[in-house]
Amino acid sequence: FILSELNQDVQAEVARRIAVMDRTSPEIINEVEQILEQKLSSTFTQDYTQTGGIEAVVEVLNGVDRGTEKTILDALEIQDPELADEIKKRMFVFEDIVTLDNRAIQRVIRDVENDDLLLSLKVASEEVKDIVFSNMSQRMAETFKEEMEFMGPVRLRDVEEAQSRIVSVIRRLEEAGEIVIARGGGDDIIV
Repeated sequence: FILSELNQDVQAEVARRIAVMDRTSPEIINEVEQILEQKLSSTFTQDYTQTGGIEAVVEVLNGVDRGTEKTILDALEIQDPELADEIKKRMFVFEDIVTLDNRAIQRVIRDVENDDLLLSLKVASEEVKDIVFSNMSQRMAETFKEEMEFMGPVRLRDVEEAQSRIVSVIRRLEEAGEIVIARGGGDDIIV
């Protein structure tokens, strides 16, 4: 993804500018599009009604690796803490699995690869481990704990990729209406 390839100093500034951008004139977008087409030889969408905003940044950050996401959010936290907080409220990261209800966690456990879950839990907080293990059968939880104990050191990159795949499954389940993710605003009241 383009944002991941940018210099770390520029990543947060680009994300901040996208977040505070609201609407842009189609003429300017057309001009930028023509330049990008010339440089990249690709075509882009013609829908210019909504070009930025916090949701756009959340979508971008949800698509980058966790290292890039952390770099951008940390820099935004310094530059504009309110904006960083608003973006974080709308994002779902692996550690947010604790905000899901038990039925949703059980569904996620069924839908993700065991290897991804094992890697993810290797470095997860005790709170995350406890809630995941409490939503498994006792036998499965014991097996996972044993495998984690004998797993040995793992590369952080592999863990982050596994967590990212799990988050993708969670987002897919939410989009399909299979589970509900409680967002920061508290607007989603489940009855």
